[in-house]
Amino acid sequence: MYSIGDMVIVNDQMQQNYQYQIVAPIGESSTAEFAPFFTPAEMLAMGVFEGKYCNDCRGELPQDWYRKAKISAKPDPALNYFGVKSRQPLSHWREKGWIIGPDPRGWFQWYCRYYLGRRLVEIDAVQIKRWRSFVRHAGQIRANCEPGDIFCRPRQRQALLQWSYDPLI
Repeated sequence: MYSIGDMVIVNDQMQQNYQYQIVAPIGESSTAEFAPFFTPAEMLAMGVFEGKYCNDCRGELPQDWYRKAKISAKPDPALNYFGVKSRQPLSHWREKGWIIGPDPRGWFQWYCRYYLGRRLVEIDAVQIKRWRSFVRHAGQIRANCEPGDIFCRPRQRQALLQWSYDPLI
C-alpha cells in the first residue's frame, strides 16, 4: 500500500512513465462535496465495466483490489452487478470530452488515483462536479420504479454503481 510522499510510476498499456505523488491519506476525500458510496475495490468486486477495466493496472493499483474483482480478458456483461451491457467504446468517451487530464481511462481511473491519495486540484474539481451531476440518474429511478424493485432500470442502476452511487436506492 502507498504512503504519503510515495511516488507512483505507471507503465501499462495506455500510459508509460506517468508519475504522481501520494499527497493525501488513502480513501480520504479533500472535500465534503465528494462522498462516494463504494471504494474502488468494492466496485470491482461487485462487477463493473463488464470486467474489462484496469486489468493491466496491477503495477499501479493495490493487489488487494483484485482479490475479489470480477475481471475478464474480454468485456462480459454477465460480470456486471446487474448483468447488463454498460460500456461505451473509449473513442466515444474521447469524442464527448469525458477523458480529462492524465487519466486516459476516464472517471473511474481518476477515482482510483484520487482514492489512493493523488490530488490534482483543477482535474479533481472537474471530476467531482461530474460525479455530483450523475446523481440525476438516481432521481430517474426513484421517479420511474417501484420501491424495492431492483430489476427496474438495470442499465441506469449499473451506471450508478460505476460512478460509486448506491444502485439499490
